[in-house]
Amino acid sequence: MRTRVIETPRAAQQVGGLRKKDRAAYEKFLDMLEAQGCAALGYRLTGDLPIDHLCVKHLIGSLRVVVGFEAPGVAWVLLVGLHARADPGVDVYTELYRLAGLADIPTGERRKPTCCTPDGTAPTATAEITNLANRAHQLRTRSR
Repeated sequence: MRTRVIETPRAAQQVGGLRKKDRAAYEKFLDMLEAQGCAALGYRLTGDLPIDHLCVKHLIGSLRVVVGFEAPGVAWVLLVGLHARADPGVDVYTELYRLAGLADIPTGERRKPTCCTPDGTAPTATAEITNLANRAHQLRTRSR
């Protein structure tokens, strides 16, 4: 089953600012996500809902893509950005936690389980992923 991939307007805005080499890596990733679903992603984040239903793929260097599955076969690219701990204004994870409504970035050791569940399916959370996608749309609108 092919995966329908939808970019949030915020992700599209972020992709629009990528260098040619990074953009090519992102486009290749999109093809893999469409063809392979959750298997195209590196790992699932840990924490509370909705964070624990989001998956990440490392592209080039510190470039990350954050994806959530609204339903089986439907993936939202929520954010595309740099993992830059030293610069919270740029860090994709800081933006993700803000998007999820978390005041504080989780601390402590993080596990990185595979994105797919043990039965090989994507971790879906319909309402939560839809909510994050809507918030990402609002963020894009405010960022203009």
